[in-house]
Amino acid sequence: QVQLAQSGGGSVQAGESLRLSCAASGYIYSTYCMGWFRQAPGKEREGVASIYSGAGSTYYADSVKGRFTISRDNAKNTLYLEMNSLKPEDTAMYYCAARARYCRAGAALLPGDYGYWGQGTQVTVSS
Repeated sequence: QVQLAQSGGGSVQAGESLRLSCAASGYIYSTYCMGWFRQAPGKEREGVASIYSGAGSTYYADSVKGRFTISRDNAKNTLYLEMNSLKPEDTAMYYCAARARYCRAGAALLPGDYGYWGQGTQVTVSS
């Protein structure tokens, strides 16, 4: 079983930065696909970024490319999301997730491809 514990988040002004962390415990392997998702009120959960260490692959939603960076410290079993140049439209509940296999090309940002989820952390960006 895999447990994901998130930290970070908060309220910032537009243009500022935040970093989210996700500490994994249990049977988590460096070859697992891990990702970040977000859900704004009244909207569906959407993929933000994902990473597969086995191939050194990262995937980003178009809306965050060039502003967000996903990374992973396998020694610490911790996933990160560095968010820069935040915009009000980035406001959402953010979730980390893990998939007990590699990231599937074309599905790396689909919530349905992930079986383990963190508890969520709120990010609020004001203009």
